Amino acid sequence: MKKVLIIGSGLSGLTCAVKLAEYGIKSLIISPYPSERAQSVMAAGGINAAIGKDDDVNLHIEDTYKGGCYIDDLEAIKDLCENAPSIIYWLESIGTVFTRKENKEIALRALGGQSKNRTAFAGSATGKQIMTALINKVREYENLGLIEYKIGRYFYSALIDDETCYGAVLYNDIDRVMELEKADFVVIAAGGQNALFGKTTGSVLCDGYVIGKLFTQGVTLKNLEFIQYHPTTIETSQKRMLISEACRGEGGRLYYLDGDKRIYFMEDIYGPKGNLMPRDIVAKHIYDAPSQVYLDISFLGKKLIDKKLSEVKELCKRYINLDVTRESIPVYPSVHFFMGGLAVNRKHQTNILNLYAIGECASIYHGANRLGGNSLLAAIRGGYAAADSINESKTNIISPDFTNYAEIQNKELNENLESKSKFSAVYIRQEIAKIMDYSLGINRSEEKLSKGIEDIEYFINVCDHLEFDSDVSYYINYSLKSLLILSKAILLSALNRKESRGSHIRIDYPNKSDEYKKPTYIKYIDGKFVLL
Repeated sequence: MKKVLIIGSGLSGLTCAVKLAEYGIKSLIISPYPSERAQSVMAAGGINAAIGKDDDVNLHIEDTYKGGCYIDDLEAIKDLCENAPSIIYWLESIGTVFTRKENKEIALRALGGQSKNRTAFAGSATGKQIMTALINKVREYENLGLIEYKIGRYFYSALIDDETCYGAVLYNDIDRVMELEKADFVVIAAGGQNALFGKTTGSVLCDGYVIGKLFTQGVTLKNLEFIQYHPTTIETSQKRMLISEACRGEGGRLYYLDGDKRIYFMEDIYGPKGNLMPRDIVAKHIYDAPSQVYLDISFLGKKLIDKKLSEVKELCKRYINLDVTRESIPVYPSVHFFMGGLAVNRKHQTNILNLYAIGECASIYHGANRLGGNSLLAAIRGGYAAADSINESKTNIISPDFTNYAEIQNKELNENLESKSKFSAVYIRQEIAKIMDYSLGINRSEEKLSKGIEDIEYFINVCDHLEFDSDVSYYINYSLKSLLILSKAILLSALNRKESRGSHIRIDYPNKSDEYKKPTYIKYIDGKFVLL
C-alpha cells in the first residue's frame, strides 16, 4: 500500500489527505501545530469560481493570466479555473456554509482584478469555514485509519538520493529527538515565507525554512521576487492585520485628505471601479499617497457590515478601538502573499521524483501577481492534483538504506545542546526581517537589493560559526542557515529582474520588458546560486 507523508496541516495539506483517502491511500500529516492554527484559517475574502449566470470560465482564465502579467503556465491556469466550480460544490458537500442570496443561490462578490462577481464567501471568515469542514472530514478518515496526524513535529530535511525523495527527517519538539519517516511520496504544504519579513499579514509559523532547506537539497525554486503587498492592513503590536478586500468588494472607498477634502484617488484615476484594481496597483498608489490613506465602509450600513464584514468590524474594534460603522479605517500596504516558491509542473511535482509541493509554497498559477480569491482555490486544486498524480503513480522504487541517518542527527543535536551561543539566533532572525523589509519593499532598486545581498552574505558567514543557542528551541537554531540562503536567493532573483512587472517594482527599471516576460528559476548547485 502506498504511503504518503504530508508536511503541513493547512488547507492544501488537508485537501490532499482527504482526496488520497477517497482513493483508499493512507497519508501521515505532520505539523508543529494543529490545523486550527494554520494560516488558512485567516483567509477572509473568499474563493473564486465562474458560477455566476453572467460569468464564464474563460473570463476567469483571462483575468488570472492578465493579473499575473502573462508569465505563468496558461495550461495550468486553465486547469485551475476549469475545476473551480466543482471545487465549490465539493466544499459545500463536506459542510462548508457559504453566504447565500435571498433566492438561496451562493452569493458572489467582486475582488480586485476580476471582470465579474465570482468570489464565493462565508461572511468575512471563508477560510475558517472551509478549514472547519475539512478538519471534520479529516477526522472521519482518521477514524477509518486512512489519515494519521502527528503534532509537534518540524521538518528537518528530505531523504533525497539520486534526485528521488524517499521520505523526511523530522524533529520531534516534544521528545527533542530526530525521527526518520520513510514514505513513497512526500507532499510539501508548508505555506509561505512570512517570518523572513517580520510583521506581515500572515502567520509567522510559516517562515520559509522548508523551502530554503529543499533548495539546498537540489529543488528548483521559481519567481521568488514576486511578493504581494496587500494594500489594506492595520498595524498591531505583533503583526499587520488584514482588512479584507471584501470591504472594497462590497463598495468600500479609499481616500486621503487634502485639508478637509476627501480625495478618492483610485476612483479619480481608474473610474467607479478603481478601488477594485489589482492589489499591486492599489498598494502602489497607497504607498505613494501624500498623506494617510483611509478605507471607508461606514456608509454601507450596520446591517450589511454585520452580515458580510463582521470580522473586520470586530478586528478594528479589538485592535485599534475603531467603530467601522462610524469611522474610516487607516490602512497601509503589507507583505501578504508569495507568488514564488518551489517550482512544480501541472501535477504539482517538483524536479525531484516523488516530491510534490502544493499551496502557497508552490509556484505555478499566480505569475507576477495573485488575484484576490485565487489563493484558496489554488490551495485546494493543488491538493487535488497531487493526490490524483500519486494515485496514478507506481511505487516500485527500492529505497536506499537511511537507517542511521536520524541517529547521526540525534548525535549532532545532543552535542550542540551542551554549548551556548555567543550570538543570538533570534537576533539574526530579526536582522533578516530588517534586511528583507528594506531591500524588498514596494519600490526596489539595484542599490537596495545589492546592499541586502551583502548583509545577508555577512550573516551566512557568521552562521557557519554559531554554536547552539540553548535559550531557544532547536528548530530556531537549525533553521537559520536555510533561511539565510533562501533570503539570498530571493534577493538575487529580484536583482536579476531588471523591469517592473506585477508586484515587482524597480524604480531604476520602471517599465515592463519583453526580455523578462518569463518566470525566474534558481538552483543551488555545489554552494552556488544559479539563475536559470
